[in-house]
Amino acid sequence: MELLLIRHGVTAWNQQRRFQGQIDTPLSDEGHQQAMLTARHLSALREVQPIHAIYASDLKRAWSTAEPIARLLGLPILKQSLLRERHYGVFEGKTHEELQNEGLQSDYQRWRNREPDFALPQGGESLRDFFDRALRALQSLVAAHQADERIVAVTHGGFLDCAYRIASGLAMTEQRQHPLHNASLNRIAWDGDRFSLIDWGQIDHLDSMDIRRD
Repeated sequence: MELLLIRHGVTAWNQQRRFQGQIDTPLSDEGHQQAMLTARHLSALREVQPIHAIYASDLKRAWSTAEPIARLLGLPILKQSLLRERHYGVFEGKTHEELQNEGLQSDYQRWRNREPDFALPQGGESLRDFFDRALRALQSLVAAHQADERIVAVTHGGFLDCAYRIASGLAMTEQRQHPLHNASLNRIAWDGDRFSLIDWGQIDHLDSMDIRRD
């Protein structure tokens, strides 16, 4: 079974390096264009790479990215809240620079250090809890489908980071070297026992926009 994981298109807050978390931010005009290019790409490949189901986070930036894909492929979007971005607590709505200038330097550094059990203040998820949620989400997707099916899941950067680590064996505490591009195509496989990487960070379908955004 193949899971095709897609990060949502770009938002204004992505461009500002502002933590979105579970705040329901919309796509920018550029993000909508990325979503359409992604949909056209998948539609063009449907004869050789058919897609059997489309799931999406219920946050509007992911849902809006899934809509043109579903429309061109003639499939419904299945809502899966487990695909949501990490809850960043007090970080949400703030830029990286603001966090370092508003008395949150210690919390910001603990986040950067990837402390597994550090729960972000004001209701945020710990890295371990988020990682466990991402694993449950992937397991629920593969449990609902046949072994020869290809499933699309439109999600978020933090979720993709967890999925990469689950499929590659990279520890949750290791610093990230893999890309998390907006509207990227990221493929992992399920063999009935474990997840593995197929391909990661594909953005060739966005070449007409000349965008390479992490």
